[in-house]
Amino acid sequence: MANAQLTISSKTYSAWSLRGRLLCHLAGLDVEEIMVENDETNRAELLLLSPSVLVPRLTHEGASVWDTLAIAEYLNECHPKAGMFPRDRLARAHCRSISGEIHSGFSNLRSALPMNLKVRHEKFPIFSGAKPDIERIETIWSECLSQYGGPFLFGKKPTIADAMYAPVTTRFITYAVDMSPQSAAYCETIAEWAPMKRWQEEALAEPEEVEELDVEF
Repeated sequence: MANAQLTISSKTYSAWSLRGRLLCHLAGLDVEEIMVENDETNRAELLLLSPSVLVPRLTHEGASVWDTLAIAEYLNECHPKAGMFPRDRLARAHCRSISGEIHSGFSNLRSALPMNLKVRHEKFPIFSGAKPDIERIETIWSECLSQYGGPFLFGKKPTIADAMYAPVTTRFITYAVDMSPQSAAYCETIAEWAPMKRWQEEALAEPEEVEELDVEF
């Protein structure tokens, strides 16, 4: 039986929930998923669960942790041998920096290309304001993949950075974003990552009418 709970929202639409689940996978932590829907009763419940009204929220051995970066650091503290961050000090600093960047930025990308795992467009008009975000993300990926050798951002094994950027790869695929072969290969790597494939399958099995929290994007 899982000794931890992860409160999440829709698997189809919730990028932050996906990040939380991938972080738990990286730590090797078995979690029970608690789904919170967006009606008034459950929204009130979520207010009690998480003062920030955000998902995901990890409950583990008396600790209550929300916000993906807080969850990442907490899990790394609890499971230091799991390899959630790169071993090298400079690579760890790099990993933390780009993880923080995706956590706090790219608002135009979030609003223009919301996560939706049940849709795949052949063509999609990209809002001009989102293009600098796309370019910056491709630069981040290119620098990491070139410096650390891939196929993940910091080498052969996935790290916290890959969990943080995984929802972006789904956005690029969903909206047929024109990207470099290197970026496309990275998106494929994430798509074939076992916990990512499992999440995708579970998202496709969700009911069609799923309302998402307004704060998600």
